[in-house]
Amino acid sequence: MLVRDSKHFIKGLLLAITFLVVLVAMFLPLFGEGENALKAADKLFNSISKGSTYYIPDLEKKNQAYAGKTFKADIKLKTSEIGQRTVKIFSLAGAKVTGDGSQIQISGDLGQVLKSAIKDSDAMFYNKDSELMAKYGFSGLDAMYAWWNALKEIDKDLKRQTMFKEAAFVDTILKKAVEVSYNFFKIVPESAVSKAGILGFSLVFYVVYTLWWGIAIFFLFEGIGLQMTAGAKKEH
Repeated sequence: MLVRDSKHFIKGLLLAITFLVVLVAMFLPLFGEGENALKAADKLFNSISKGSTYYIPDLEKKNQAYAGKTFKADIKLKTSEIGQRTVKIFSLAGAKVTGDGSQIQISGDLGQVLKSAIKDSDAMFYNKDSELMAKYGFSGLDAMYAWWNALKEIDKDLKRQTMFKEAAFVDTILKKAVEVSYNFFKIVPESAVSKAGILGFSLVFYVVYTLWWGIAIFFLFEGIGLQMTAGAKKEH
């Protein structure tokens, strides 16, 4: 390789070397609790994402409109084990549950049942799995999975009964309370404001690091004599 401009070539080489050194460092367990940079960043953004999905207070307020609203649903669950857990959580929520195995019938006060689902979701949102374990005798994740399966089937049955308003709210509880609490379990919720400094640094670093490599390549090409020039204009 013929170096025609040693000054630019050396600059490009130094930039490329330091870029690779930083890249290697990013994959070493030097961040957070013995994590690499990618895992630490993923954890950070998951925490902020979870912090922005806390809908529980609003759902509790809207659920008041369904207090005293009776419902009845025939549901079929995936397994008899889920069915047994569903019987337990709905019975403790004040509903009447009949049937056996995976095919069960549930009736009662819709607002009271959903209030229990919201309360359990709130506990799991803050990673209080032990509260649900003490309440039901099985893990919080198993309880939330039972809620998810049952509410999904109740939503379908209410639609068959043309109770569309009630079904829509059940679906809202399913997506904004149960699913959020289940999917983000063990992640500590954080607000974007509380992490503004590290977020700003991450954005600036991403931009600078991207340009870093581009400039390194540019200088290396300059050093070996490769240049971009405008093409000659053709006359017709």
